[in-house]
Amino acid sequence: MRTLLFPLVLVFALATGASAQSSGKLSVSVTGVRNDSGSVRCGLYSSADGFREPGREMRGAAAPIKNGQATCVFNAVPAGTYAVAVFHAEHNETQMETGLFGKPKQGYGFSNNPSSTFGPPGFASAAFAYKGGALNLPVQLSY
Repeated sequence: MRTLLFPLVLVFALATGASAQSSGKLSVSVTGVRNDSGSVRCGLYSSADGFREPGREMRGAAAPIKNGQATCVFNAVPAGTYAVAVFHAEHNETQMETGLFGKPKQGYGFSNNPSSTFGPPGFASAAFAYKGGALNLPVQLSY
């Protein structure tokens, strides 16, 4: 019985350690916020399907702004491929507002800081591999 119990305990310990390492804390450090009004809202997306669409994010987070910076934090994120979309909710709005031709009225940004000169980036441009543990992603807002 003792011979059988030890391998089971070892397998359980290895499985627990592997799952603890495969999820963790993902922080999004947002810079370039033009003022400290409102908050910064971040959406974490796990696929191209619904990327940048309100309500289609895997998780959402809001962060207060101090000195033109904010940090959105996502806890217990499993390992995988993700993309982040961010906007400055200057008046605490819950969705990004757009103007003529779909141009955002607020500051916005994406993981990997891809160019948005010719329109918003797709999931592939903003995607990153997350292996678990602690990761800090820098995002620079554009207005």
